Amino acid sequence: MKAFIAAAALSLAATPMLAEITVSDAYARASNTKAGAAFMVIENSADEADRLIDARATVSARVELHTHKENGDGIMQMIHVKDGFEIPAGGKHMLMRGGDHVMFMGLNAPFEQGATIPVTLVFEKAGEVAVDVIVDLQRKPQHGMMKHDH
Repeated sequence: MKAFIAAAALSLAATPMLAEITVSDAYARASNTKAGAAFMVIENSADEADRLIDARATVSARVELHTHKENGDGIMQMIHVKDGFEIPAGGKHMLMRGGDHVMFMGLNAPFEQGATIPVTLVFEKAGEVAVDVIVDLQRKPQHGMMKHDH
C-alpha cells in the first residue's frame, strides 16, 4: 500500500519533454455539482517567461482560466482571464483558492473525493503539459494564501 501511495504522489508532477515547465501540488475541488476548480504550483526553469494560455479537460462542458478580482464594492468576483497567466523565467506561479485557478463549468458528473482528473495545460512556449489533478474536497486553504479573505 505504501508503494502505491508513493507512486500516486510521484504521478502528481508532470514533466514535459524539455522539463522547463513543471507542475506540483495539483488538486481540484467542487463547491457544487455544476462547477469546480483546480489549483497547483507551476514552475518555469527556462531562461525566459512563459504564459499559461489555456487548459483543457473532458470533465466539463467548458474549461477557462479564471482569477478573483475586487469589483469596487469590496466584493470578490471571478473573471475569465483571456490572456492567461505569466510564469516568470526561473520562477513559479501559484494557482490557488482566492486567486488564479483553472475553472471547470458544466461538470459532466460531480467531483468525487480521490478521483483523478486529466487536465492539459497549454503554454505559449512549452506547449501542452498533461497533469493528473487529484480531487481533494476536504483540503483547507493554506494559511497566508488568501490575504483578501477577512
